[in-house]
Amino acid sequence: MPKETQSTQAKTPDLTDEKRNLPSRMLRYRKLLIILAHIGCFIAALTLAFIFTFSYSDLQSKRRIVYQLPILLLAVIPIKLVIFAWFRQYHGWWRYVGLSDLLQIAKSGLVSTIILIVVWEYGYASLGRTLIPDVFLQKVQSDLKQIQEESETAISITEKSRYSRKYANLKGLESFLEVSRIRSISEQIRKLPINSDERVQLEKYYTKVKNTQRSVEGLLVLDLFTTIIVVAGLRMLVRLYHEEFFSETRGTARRFLIIGAGNAGEALLREMLRRKDTNYEVVGFVDDDTLKQGMSIHGIEVLGTVEQLPEICKKKSIDEIAIAIPSASRKELRRVVQICQGTKLRFSTVPSLTDIASGKLKVSQMRDVDINDLLGRDVVQLDLGRIETFLKDKIILVTGAGGSIGSEMCRQVCMFGPKSLLLVEQAENPLFFIERELQRDFPSVPIRAIICDITEKSRVDQVYQTHRPQVVIHAAAHKHVPLMEGNPGEAIKNNVVGTRNMADAADTFGASDFVMISTDKAVNPTSIMGSSKRVAEMYIQDLNNTSKTHLVTVRFGNVLGSNGSVIPIFNKQIADGGPVTVTHPEMTRYFMTIPEASQLVLQAATMGTGGEIFLLDMGEPVKIVDLARELITLSGFRVGEDIEIEYSGLRPGEKLFEELSIEGEDMIPTQHPKIAIWKTITKDRQTLRAGIEEVVNVAQTQDRSKIVVAIKKLIPEYIGQN
Repeated sequence: MPKETQSTQAKTPDLTDEKRNLPSRMLRYRKLLIILAHIGCFIAALTLAFIFTFSYSDLQSKRRIVYQLPILLLAVIPIKLVIFAWFRQYHGWWRYVGLSDLLQIAKSGLVSTIILIVVWEYGYASLGRTLIPDVFLQKVQSDLKQIQEESETAISITEKSRYSRKYANLKGLESFLEVSRIRSISEQIRKLPINSDERVQLEKYYTKVKNTQRSVEGLLVLDLFTTIIVVAGLRMLVRLYHEEFFSETRGTARRFLIIGAGNAGEALLREMLRRKDTNYEVVGFVDDDTLKQGMSIHGIEVLGTVEQLPEICKKKSIDEIAIAIPSASRKELRRVVQICQGTKLRFSTVPSLTDIASGKLKVSQMRDVDINDLLGRDVVQLDLGRIETFLKDKIILVTGAGGSIGSEMCRQVCMFGPKSLLLVEQAENPLFFIERELQRDFPSVPIRAIICDITEKSRVDQVYQTHRPQVVIHAAAHKHVPLMEGNPGEAIKNNVVGTRNMADAADTFGASDFVMISTDKAVNPTSIMGSSKRVAEMYIQDLNNTSKTHLVTVRFGNVLGSNGSVIPIFNKQIADGGPVTVTHPEMTRYFMTIPEASQLVLQAATMGTGGEIFLLDMGEPVKIVDLARELITLSGFRVGEDIEIEYSGLRPGEKLFEELSIEGEDMIPTQHPKIAIWKTITKDRQTLRAGIEEVVNVAQTQDRSKIVVAIKKLIPEYIGQN
């Protein structure tokens, strides 16, 4: 670009910026401008009320407009200004006006009208004589008489017409002033004899004045409605201006379709219409409700059903889809997502009902459909009163507090108002971050971060002796199956020795409750990790037989999004362009969200008499390859074209199918539909503890074959290979 052109452009003021800055400069005087706008509305509303009450073509309306309107405005404007200020009508943003604002306008207008009628009916009729002296009324009557006399002597039609208008206008003023004498006229009538001519004449005069008073009262009632219409109309025009006529994105907006014509869909549409900076044009809705077909919401039509989505998108040239059905079940949402995937368009969803209801998120805060939406289950129903009794005003200790499950357990516990929360963790960085998060989100809960290796008994005892926890939630464990196959001694040390240290300390220092979090891999274990958790379960059951502490175990499967789980791994592989590696086409797993698992753990902890192994209902198993396909599609890629799926074969210790069912002969149901108790035959203490001691001693050698032999003595069903 030539230098001269650059210089010229630099000096030329940006008119668009000036236009944008104009409203900002006006905001300095915003309140004054709003008050002036209201005064203009009040004048317009009363004028309209006069026009609607009296035919503007007749002489009577003219005389009322000339004198009565200005006089009434002197009373109406101050009273309305005060009342509307009382209802905070000068504080709102008109571009965001809604139904609640219209209701406040109606309330303000109604109160103003009631006060005006009371002032007119009683105040003016009683005190009017004080405000308007007899001399003034007599002057008006004298002027009327003079105009009438001059009119009789007028020659031209123009002159007669001029006198006629002056007389009519002044007559209107006289009738208005006469209302101020209505009380005194009534008193005079009562003093006169009933059948006297003077009383009859005075009663006729009183009737005429009373009619004037009533006509003004009717006028004030009509003014109520015109005020609401004019004030509300002005605000709606401002909103319409911002949403329709001054949209910065008109003509370049992406064509948008909303699935769900319910409350969430309406709220999303309203938000998008309100925001001028939203780069979307809402074309229509789709909804399976037959009663909504062909209906319109804020002028946007319901175009068809979800099944018709592909053809609607093609016909209407849709660019993007929003799923606004936060109350839909996972099965329904999966169906909708599959249909959306068939359109090959970008689609997103509104937040969950829980997030919307809590105020955490707004409907307009769209996000991509997450795998949690499709694999998670319906909201867990909890006995909150029972959990609150279990946790409130108690010292709670959580091990593995920096991990996926442990950190979520801490969040859930804080909601029930514990006396204090002890965060026990070996890794300092996760502990640092969860401590900061909890201190920010739950400032009223005392938080104590404790670095502690649970395999060191002396340190564990020191923590218990210093802080005396009443409830212990033991979430710390080594969980990765292939990794523990290569480091078998560490699995035993952390999962068996660490659990034993924590449980023994709970027993020794008088904790009331101890909850161990276990895994589905402890069922008929095929891995060192699974068998180590099974050994820990057995120790907890045995210790409960002689301990005053209520010790229980809660067993569940995979959780969505936990550290090192399959979903973050798949997401990383997709981000890297693939391939996505699945061990086997028939590999299946149970999945549960971290919050749901944590909530059910707390619920199970309140149950039983101690020693139970609680199992959580994990729902239906999911094929890992199907999970991989879903993640690839939700990421906007096509399986086999953009991202490949490769099979790597089973890793050491892995099963094709996990075993975790809350139904069967070996299950005892509880009062909660998603929690059951696993019946198990326990070993005698001497045999069990001798076997555990042998496993612990052998683990120090890190010799996998010896560790496997020792484990099989304790757990005959263990089928791991030497």
